[in-house]
Amino acid sequence: MTTRPEYYRLHNGTKAPLQFEVAEYEARIAGLRQSMETHGTSAAVFTSMHNVSYYSGFTYCAFGRPYALVVTADAAVTISAGIDAGQPWRRSFCDNITYTDWQRDNFWRAIRSVTGAGASVGYESDHLTLLQKQKLDAFLLPERIVDLSEVTMQQRMRKSAAEIELIRAGAAVADVGGYAIRDAVKEGAREIDIAMAGRDAMELEIAAKFPDAEYRDTWVWFQSGINTDGAHNPVTSRRLQRGDILSLNTFPMISAYYTALERTMFVGEVDKASLEYWEANVAAHEYGISLLKPGASCAEITEKINTFFSERDLLQYRSFGYGHSFGVLSHYYGREAGLELREDIDTVLEPGMVISMEPMLTIAEGNPGAGGYREHDILIITEDDNENITKYPYGPEFNLIA
Repeated sequence: MTTRPEYYRLHNGTKAPLQFEVAEYEARIAGLRQSMETHGTSAAVFTSMHNVSYYSGFTYCAFGRPYALVVTADAAVTISAGIDAGQPWRRSFCDNITYTDWQRDNFWRAIRSVTGAGASVGYESDHLTLLQKQKLDAFLLPERIVDLSEVTMQQRMRKSAAEIELIRAGAAVADVGGYAIRDAVKEGAREIDIAMAGRDAMELEIAAKFPDAEYRDTWVWFQSGINTDGAHNPVTSRRLQRGDILSLNTFPMISAYYTALERTMFVGEVDKASLEYWEANVAAHEYGISLLKPGASCAEITEKINTFFSERDLLQYRSFGYGHSFGVLSHYYGREAGLELREDIDTVLEPGMVISMEPMLTIAEGNPGAGGYREHDILIITEDDNENITKYPYGPEFNLIA
């Protein structure tokens, strides 16, 4: 009888060119190991898509299966399912182990082959499910466990020069999608058709600029009329009508790095009430950008914009926080919640951080000026100010589409 392995190494082919040089990933792992030493952990077991991608270069597609990156003092190994064959090896800067599915929990057996039993294990409390936490305890028999989710988030919040270069390129791709959408806007056109025009333009631009990348996940939310009331409302087949408020949202994804462009637009004409809300939100957007400087805290910035809206009797229409960090994140994974412009975030801005400014006002249907008003730029915090890397224009002068 043939004995089937619990896990094995399928190093099929040669390593693919990754988004960053190997030295970039080695520096990230070195920073992680320093944090592990500080927190007394001998092994880190990361299961989230964002941390696996950030530290290894491999962005997994779970599809109901668990994945991991295991880091010790002398090893860094991605753990992947057999269904992916050699792709995880080719797209990891480090080693890779493939686990088989002929026996349940071979995933944890593969992890144990790297960590050993009885180690002090770091994990992510904001990702590991209760079920998988029970299996970690049962298979790894950890001496102690330490939550490293906050530690790793803090590391990801502070961008390297290489990351900033990639984010800058992503912002330019988002602009390309914005112009393609603007060209496609006309009375009678469907949201879905306009969204596809923006997405196609961005994917072609990414393929031209990054010929060695994998292509997935780039998308557009293009909303009209009542569909603009929420920032994350899906695309529909609604047809545009004259006087409609529009929300342009382009989201290119490059090697797990997300960027965005968001703009308010109108079809053909804009009524007086709508124009007043639009101009007020643009003014808040510009004021918010002026506040994004090193030394300012997220909470302080938020309170100042709140005051701006309150003085104009508009604060009750604010929909959410005013901005967030950029990097390894997406609409279905990742978040650097420690760098969001909200009342309860005290993080102080530092050079090298990347953050959006994106105020939004939502006026309910049935009221003059009904709809969602949203502008969004991406800014790099510099030594004494900020650099706005979003170039697509905002405001009525450019985005009232005849």
